[in-house]
Amino acid sequence: MDLLEYQGKSYFARFGIPVSKGAVANSSDEAVEVAQTLGLPVVIKAQVKVGGRGKAGGVKLANDLEEVKSKADEILGLNIKGHVVNTLWIEKASEIKEEYYLSFTLDRSKRQHVMMLSAQGGVDIEEVAATNPEAIKKMYVDPFKGIDEAELSEIIKTSGLNPVAYTQVKEVIMKLYECFVKGDAELAEINPLILTTQDKIHALDAKVTLDDDARFRHPEWEEFGQSDEGDQRDKLARSKGLNYVGLDGFVGVIANGAGLAMSTCDVVNQVGGAPANFLDIGGGANAQVMANALEVINTDPNVRSILINIFGGIVRCDEVAKGILQALTEVKLVSPIVIRLDGTNAELARQILKDHISDTLIQETTMMSAAKKAVEIAQMKGSK
Repeated sequence: MDLLEYQGKSYFARFGIPVSKGAVANSSDEAVEVAQTLGLPVVIKAQVKVGGRGKAGGVKLANDLEEVKSKADEILGLNIKGHVVNTLWIEKASEIKEEYYLSFTLDRSKRQHVMMLSAQGGVDIEEVAATNPEAIKKMYVDPFKGIDEAELSEIIKTSGLNPVAYTQVKEVIMKLYECFVKGDAELAEINPLILTTQDKIHALDAKVTLDDDARFRHPEWEEFGQSDEGDQRDKLARSKGLNYVGLDGFVGVIANGAGLAMSTCDVVNQVGGAPANFLDIGGGANAQVMANALEVINTDPNVRSILINIFGGIVRCDEVAKGILQALTEVKLVSPIVIRLDGTNAELARQILKDHISDTLIQETTMMSAAKKAVEIAQMKGSK
């Protein structure tokens, strides 16, 4: 679950990380009220779960109340990479001396947590990594041992940060690690972490991704789910208990197993298409699960065809076929389906589907041929 900036800052504050003072506004009039409380100048920030807000005009400085109102009106309703701005974060403008980068995430290949620290903050870390990788200091942390403070001190000293910031940055790093671990985050990023002209450190931005599998430990996360911002497909899928990730393509993908779902997305790309989603129905490919999956994909207006790719191991293909047919009686499809079934009882499954094959229900025997057919159908629909 990705948090909006203001939610991320609220999460940081729970762990004692200093953040900018501010408040949420949903209209230009509310923005003016917040600015009057905070004192001018203020920064008006679009609250969307996507980067590049500044370049898109979603972050503006306002020096007086007239500017607050006009600039808030400019940002509200702005479309930033497909995300419409409905919420603003108004914060007291900071006097910035230097900008740094700090984050914690998981390095799956090393099975360790990894901290990244750079004296070059305020820009995309990918850009820094590409142009000046030496500017990014990394420290790997054994989850069972925690941070080695001596190693951390050495990394801070060699990072290029202003010496006056050393002690404060170390304190923020320790608190951010606590937030990352105890807060069950997959990513905790501050960009920029600023040093003010008064030589004070605080988080000017917050990017936080929480581990959905840890929801049972955090009833307080419910407040984060109240935001209207976000992918509506993802929300519907979550309500149906589906493992779903919305993408930007035009071929809907349903598969059983995360590995097969990822491979299916790769093959769709390989044959010239673009997956509209990743959807793993796991071992529960029964009628209700299939109906839920098709319902979610039906809500995506960009989907022009649906590829169902099932490999029957523990799951029997004949049961999957019956589930698909029953699901089709519950869901009115807007896009043709291409089905590939292989594995346990695959031949029986093909016989079950045989009498139902049509222009909108197509059966293929291999993943590659199924992907090609799904892409072909989608491209034909797109050209009309």
